Amino acid sequence: MTFVSSVRAFCTVAAVCTAALASFEAVAGQLLLVPMDRAQANHLKAYGLTYWVLEQDGRAEWLLNFQGGAFLLPDTDGTRRKAALMGVTIQPVGVADEARIRGIIAQSNMESVVLEKATEIAIYTPPNSAPWDDAVTMALEYAEIPYDKVWDDQVVGGELEDYEWLHLHHEDFTGQYSKFYITYAGAPWLEEEVARNEEAAQSLGFANVPALKKAVSRGIREFVENGGFLFAMCSAPETLELALAAGSVDIAAAYSDGTPPDPDAGSKVDWALSMAFQDAEIQVAPSVNSFSDIDGHQVNTPWRKELGAFTLFDFSAKFDPVPAMLTQNHESVLPDFYGLTTSFAIDRLKPGVVKLGIEGGWAKYIHGNLGEGTWTYYGGHDPEDPEHQIGDPPTDLELHPNSPGYRLILNNVLFPAAKKKTLKT
Repeated sequence: MTFVSSVRAFCTVAAVCTAALASFEAVAGQLLLVPMDRAQANHLKAYGLTYWVLEQDGRAEWLLNFQGGAFLLPDTDGTRRKAALMGVTIQPVGVADEARIRGIIAQSNMESVVLEKATEIAIYTPPNSAPWDDAVTMALEYAEIPYDKVWDDQVVGGELEDYEWLHLHHEDFTGQYSKFYITYAGAPWLEEEVARNEEAAQSLGFANVPALKKAVSRGIREFVENGGFLFAMCSAPETLELALAAGSVDIAAAYSDGTPPDPDAGSKVDWALSMAFQDAEIQVAPSVNSFSDIDGHQVNTPWRKELGAFTLFDFSAKFDPVPAMLTQNHESVLPDFYGLTTSFAIDRLKPGVVKLGIEGGWAKYIHGNLGEGTWTYYGGHDPEDPEHQIGDPPTDLELHPNSPGYRLILNNVLFPAAKKKTLKT
C-alpha cells in the first residue's frame, strides 16, 4: 500500500483529513511550474492561466520569492493547451523536481501559498466607460480574467456583497469632476460626465453629486470592513479618503453653480473615518488642479515634481506573506508614472500602513487592513504610459507582456484567492 493510499484509507474514517488528502495527492502527481522570473514569456497572461485553473476547481500554489513568484499548477491536458494558447511558459515538474523545489522553499526566504478559488471581481466604472482608459480593466482583459462592472446604483443598493474584490480607478469621489473644468470646460465628454452624474444623484435621491459620492464612499468602506478586498489607483485613493473624512463637510461645494468651497473645510474633516491618510491639507482653491497634499507629485500644478523610479520592499515570505504576495515581481526597481494622484506623501500615512514601494519621501504603493478586509492603493494611471493624457491612444499590452508595473495590479487580483490562514498581516 502506498503512502497516499494509506492516507486515503485513514481519511474515510476521519473526514477532517479531506484537505490533507488532496494536498498529498497533488504532491504525488506531476505538476506544472509557471516561472515568473525572466524565463517567463508572458508574465501578465500567466496570472490569467492561474485564475483559469482556479475557475476549473483546480489546485494552485503561489511560490513566493521563488523564481519571481512562480505558480505551481496541476499538470493536465487542459492546462497545457490553455498555456499554449496564451503563450505562457510552463515547465513539467516531476516528484523529484517538486521535492527539490519544496526543499529550497523550506530553507529560504520563500513560502508556498495555496490558492483556493477564483475571486469574484467587480470594477467600479461608469456604464459607458472605455476599457482602454483603465489600467486594471486592460490588465484583466489581456489576462483573460472575467469581471463585472458596478456603478453608483449598485454600490448604494448594497450589491457589493456579491463580490470579493473591487477596483476603483480615476474617479473623483469628492464630486469635483477632477477639476477638469479648469482645462476642459465645454468639452463634450466632460459635459456628458457631469450630466450622467447629476442624473444618477437625482434618481437615487441625493441633493447633489458630492452627497452621492460620499454615500458611495461609505458603501465602499463598508465593503472593506465586511471582508472585501479593495484595490484603487490614480485619483481614486486620494479622493475616496477625502470623501470619507469629509463627513458632512462639502469640500467640493456646488460645482454646478461655481460656488467656491468652504475655506475652513480642511479643519472640519474627521480623519478617523478615513482608511489610509490623516492630517492632509485640502486644496480648496477651485483654480488649482489638485485635491490635497496627499499626492507628492502634484502632477497638474506649477510645483509638479519630476518622475523617478520606485523601489519595492523585499518582505519575508514566511512572516509577511500578504505584502510578499503583493510585491512579487521579476524587477525590484520600477519606472514611475503619473496619474491625477501619482504618489502618497509618507507623512500623511496613518500608523500601521504598510509601504510596499517607495520613491524618496513618497510612497507609490501601500496596503492596510480595515475590519475583516484589506485595501491596497497604487499611485499613477498607467504603468506603461508615464505621461498619459486625455485622448491618448490605448496602451497595447501585447507590446508589454512582461510589464513589472502591470504585474503589481495582477498580484492584487490573485491575492484574495490565497488560503485565509496565511493572511497574517
